[in-house]
Amino acid sequence: MLAKQLSALLLLCLHMAVSVVREAVRRLLPRARKDLSGDVVLITGGGRGIGRHLAKEFAKQGAKKVILWGRTEKCLKETSEEISLGGTECHYFLCDVANREEVYRQAMVVREKVGDITILVNNAAVVHGRTLIDSDDDALLKSQHINTLGQFWTTKAFLPRMLELRWGHVVCINSILSLSSIPGAIDYCTSKASSLAFMESLTLGLLDCPGVSCTTVLPFHTNTEMFQGMRVRFPQLFPPLKPELVAQRTVDAVRTNTAFVFLPWTMRVLVILKSILPQYALEEIYKFSGIYSCMNTFKGRT
Repeated sequence: MLAKQLSALLLLCLHMAVSVVREAVRRLLPRARKDLSGDVVLITGGGRGIGRHLAKEFAKQGAKKVILWGRTEKCLKETSEEISLGGTECHYFLCDVANREEVYRQAMVVREKVGDITILVNNAAVVHGRTLIDSDDDALLKSQHINTLGQFWTTKAFLPRMLELRWGHVVCINSILSLSSIPGAIDYCTSKASSLAFMESLTLGLLDCPGVSCTTVLPFHTNTEMFQGMRVRFPQLFPPLKPELVAQRTVDAVRTNTAFVFLPWTMRVLVILKSILPQYALEEIYKFSGIYSCMNTFKGRT
């Protein structure tokens, strides 16, 4: 029995080593990028912040049409007009992704007025930014409904048609906090962890579905209105990401069919250390990396 277990363990280690080498070689070689000229992109929370830059970047990279969803018409209209002036057809619709019936209803409207969605970008998110004891119950529910359940509704609305067409991509703008939580944002960290589990399961489930893929982006602190209240201990070592960079890397990941993107790449080290070090060591890592926050002024991204 012991010999069989050791043999199986050795085989597993060998398989993992081969996979690591293969992935390393793949990353060193030039990667083909797919043409977006036939794609219709829908971005939730598309009126401002990362969503606005995503819309601009998809248009820049040649997307056929861009659709924006959100709850603030002024922002949606401004972004839509900017994209349209650049020569890309752009439409916007008011939609609260937390409202299941509204998502399904607006999805039908989009299909009738614009056409089939081939790239869905789940970007809409909010953060309450308080401790559990200080949190408002309704605000906690809002975070879960928008950040997590909203993805269920939008993906259920558009994925079936992608599977029929054998062409599509589901994107999630997640957060490194889904893998390494911080105090003071228990609603956001929990919802993003759930969102990551959703995307991991969806990504695995689509492996045998030709033409349909997933991308999950896990950025560190991004310099947007949503995170204006965040302070970092060593800003020189861990400067906030520019939303333009997050958008560029996201679109490039879609074009190269990359499943997971860490921004910056050094965040991978944090994830590895978390898996091998005890709680005390992790607390020291937090102190070094400066992931301390003053989050009471955080705002939503919808």
